[in-house]
Amino acid sequence: MNLFSFSLKFKGFPLEKAKKRLIYIQNINENDYSEYVEKQKKEILSFHLKNNSFYREFGKHIDVDDWSSVPIITKADLQQPLKNRLSQGFTTKNIYTNKTSGSSGTPLIFAKDKFCHALTWSNFIDRYNWFDINLDSSKQARFYGIPLNKTGYYKERFKDFLGNRFRFSVFDMSDTALEKNLKKFGNTKFSYINGYTSAIVLFAKFLQKKNIILKDICPPLNACIVTAEMLFEDDKQLLEKQLGIPVVNEYGCAELGLIAFNNEEGEWNVNNEDLFIEILDENNQPLPLGEEGKIVVTSLYNKAHPLIRYELGDFGALSENSSVKKPILKNLLGRTSDFAILPSGKKAAGLTFYYVTKTVIEDKGKVKEFVIEQLKLDTFKIIYTSSEILSEVKIEIIKAAIEKYLESGLNIIFERREALERTKAGKLKQFTSMIN
Repeated sequence: MNLFSFSLKFKGFPLEKAKKRLIYIQNINENDYSEYVEKQKKEILSFHLKNNSFYREFGKHIDVDDWSSVPIITKADLQQPLKNRLSQGFTTKNIYTNKTSGSSGTPLIFAKDKFCHALTWSNFIDRYNWFDINLDSSKQARFYGIPLNKTGYYKERFKDFLGNRFRFSVFDMSDTALEKNLKKFGNTKFSYINGYTSAIVLFAKFLQKKNIILKDICPPLNACIVTAEMLFEDDKQLLEKQLGIPVVNEYGCAELGLIAFNNEEGEWNVNNEDLFIEILDENNQPLPLGEEGKIVVTSLYNKAHPLIRYELGDFGALSENSSVKKPILKNLLGRTSDFAILPSGKKAAGLTFYYVTKTVIEDKGKVKEFVIEQLKLDTFKIIYTSSEILSEVKIEIIKAAIEKYLESGLNIIFERREALERTKAGKLKQFTSMIN
């Protein structure tokens, strides 16, 4: 037994039982799958109404036979001591606890019962196997942040040891640091890359500048998994070219686990085995396939803590090609709070603004990274890192693109910096509104 599986089992997580349950779920045929989902929804709802005093009060008007009567729950609703939110029979001694990074502005301490947490990891293990990644034996090159305080730092390093991974800093992405990264790939048998999209894209641009294909330097590499930030199609193409391996888009969150994962055909497969995903409008009504709305998720197996119709704060759509057993995520537009409100009253997803700018701002690797801030209703600042200042010609092209795809009359400010500010976790927030 290797350290990853051993560490989970040593802590009391029933991994083998969870793997068997996952296989059972996956073997349910298409015709019976809707019945399975409805049964699990009703079971987890009934369990919490019976065993969780917090949820019983929160959902006092619920009709267990009418899913639409189940209220949407948000992080704000959960802002009270964890002990008040635990179901009967669960304490901090027999559950898994963690906290979100608080990227939405609302951090959350949450809990999972041990079977639920084991099922979450069983799902990751299953999906990673699609790309010949074994979490027990495959060496991971990890592009993540790391706590800078001593206790947090050494805790993460120990977890890296157990997880058979080496962590590259995302706080120093200078050419000197990236040169050291490249050398590490040359003398380490990494099986796959995992980490924040922006950091790996920046590394790929460095490789492009040096005309290097990473797999030529590190032949055992067979996949790159990007997570936590948006992956745009042109960035995916850059990564696949410069890394020389398939690029997999992963979407998840700490409190729920894996939500969607690219399959071998490039589809964004939604996890509907231990989760139930809904796309809702502003009035919390289900939207047809293909239409964009709020992403709301139910954890079908978490008995320790209710996450039922939990509003993530993300905005996206399910593909028209989805089925009950195989839902497919069509797109992910970012957080519902990250919208640009324009002077005309038009509301645009912040990442739309970012993408419009991205199509023209990057040229031959001169611009390494950029972010956008909305300062006022009509004023946006584009902050970028670049080997040289943007020319007036390029600035005018960017302004014209923004006017074409959004609206005219906007004031666009450009600011060049040596490095962009990342969150404490190391993520790069591509769009921020200062007026929402």
